[in-house]
Amino acid sequence: MALAFASIGTAGAEDAAAPPAAAVDELPQGQEVSETVIELAGWVVASKDAQGYPFAIMDKAAAQVLVFDGNGRLRGAASGLFGSATGDHTAPGVAGLALREIPGRDRTTPAGRFVGGYGPSIDAGRVLWVDYESAVSIHPTAIGVPAEKRAERLASPSPDDNRVTHGCINVSPGFYEQVIRSTFERGGVFYVLPDNASIAETFPDFAKSREAAQDSEASGARSARK
Repeated sequence: MALAFASIGTAGAEDAAAPPAAAVDELPQGQEVSETVIELAGWVVASKDAQGYPFAIMDKAAAQVLVFDGNGRLRGAASGLFGSATGDHTAPGVAGLALREIPGRDRTTPAGRFVGGYGPSIDAGRVLWVDYESAVSIHPTAIGVPAEKRAERLASPSPDDNRVTHGCINVSPGFYEQVIRSTFERGGVFYVLPDNASIAETFPDFAKSREAAQDSEASGARSARK
């Protein structure tokens, strides 16, 4: 995939003097990024929704994780593993359960906008919390349960086999160390696209902005025909 929108922020004089490093591209060859993701990234920067913090957009359907710095520059894109259950909810009390106790239907990666950062966990040391309340973090794949073949699923060119976790997001160890850890050391904002809910339900401000832009384009097209 050509990372065609590697810089959607506004470059300053300091940026011109010291160009940022090239974005890390771990997406399977030929795999594209959806228009929704591109539009959402542009809106986050234009509206300053992330308030200058780095942010990530996670597309569960495409099994993609895209990471941007505080200026909106793409730092990297990679495949990700997500919750084995399709859905955008967080079951009540799921954060207090051991992994083996979470029912299959509740092994979801919730959708929405989350403000997260590094913090302690009971069983995994210091982790990058995407949403502390639902105990969803992003971390590198580990050996875990060999039968789950998480590393193989992550390397697969198809997103269809990337739903395997208990709700957390997994990326390759290399991508985690090279992109995730350094970008979110001081926290950030995470946007997780929905499986079933609409974009309007999940990101209402973004949806209103996109609708207004579409209405404006339609009005302009009508005016041109006068």
